[in-house]
Amino acid sequence: MSKRWDNWTLAFCIALLPPLWAVLAPHINISTGAVALICAGVYVANGNKVSDAVKISIGFLLGDFWAWAALHIMDIMPWNADLELFITLFVMGGLAVIISGLLSKWIYCPAWLCGWAIGLTIMAPLGMEGMKGYPWQIGAAMLAGVWYVGALLDKVQKMMLRWLERKK
Repeated sequence: MSKRWDNWTLAFCIALLPPLWAVLAPHINISTGAVALICAGVYVANGNKVSDAVKISIGFLLGDFWAWAALHIMDIMPWNADLELFITLFVMGGLAVIISGLLSKWIYCPAWLCGWAIGLTIMAPLGMEGMKGYPWQIGAAMLAGVWYVGALLDKVQKMMLRWLERKK
């Protein structure tokens, strides 16, 4: 199949599936729907390998938890905010890399670090009281990014290309 058809089918799938998620997300109480696009980007950057989707998902969910935990830890630390931030990021960042390295069969380190950054970016400005259900919303959007915007979109595009190939 030509590169042109590959591009057109990908454009169609991206024009259709992510906007459906964007419309659906608020109706299922997920205000962090755009997170799915970031997570799909990591999935695609890993080569659209559905065989890695579970470990990418685990990485994102660990990152989401890591953000929640980091904010809680910094909230109880008694030092200067900059020192608390540095120590928390130093220790937790190092631990994330070590743990994911030891469990690389089950955890995709870039997803963990990206998920952590996403969680911190969204939850830090909310403060401890404003966080409430955000870790759950973020986690749901992360999974939608990997499985719906990433894996499903790739599968649909490949099906379209096979259909076009048969029509030739």
